[in-house]
Amino acid sequence: MAKFCQNCGAELNENQDICLKCGIKIKKESEVNNDPNAKSKVAAGLLGIFLGAFGVHNFYLGYTGKAVAQLLLSVLSCGFLAVVSEIWGLIEGIMILAGSIDKDANGNLLKN
Repeated sequence: MAKFCQNCGAELNENQDICLKCGIKIKKESEVNNDPNAKSKVAAGLLGIFLGAFGVHNFYLGYTGKAVAQLLLSVLSCGFLAVVSEIWGLIEGIMILAGSIDKDANGNLLKN
């Protein structure tokens, strides 16, 4: 199975520790799952599904710009546009759980 760089997408050899294209250190799967600072994919996904109208999942992952936009959309419209923000959060929550969104704002992979 082919491996790809998390930063630039270049194809890597199985035993390669550094991407030859961009020079970034490649994190092994065991390093990702044992990282104590890694955010949980399940927590972020569930926050998106249940509290997506307030952008809680984006605050959790460090995407404060999107989170503030979702929060203001819900609060400043007195709840009338909260449905739009909730659908936005629901879609992002499902994408997080499905693996389409797999990094936090700092580029760290989410742990399972």
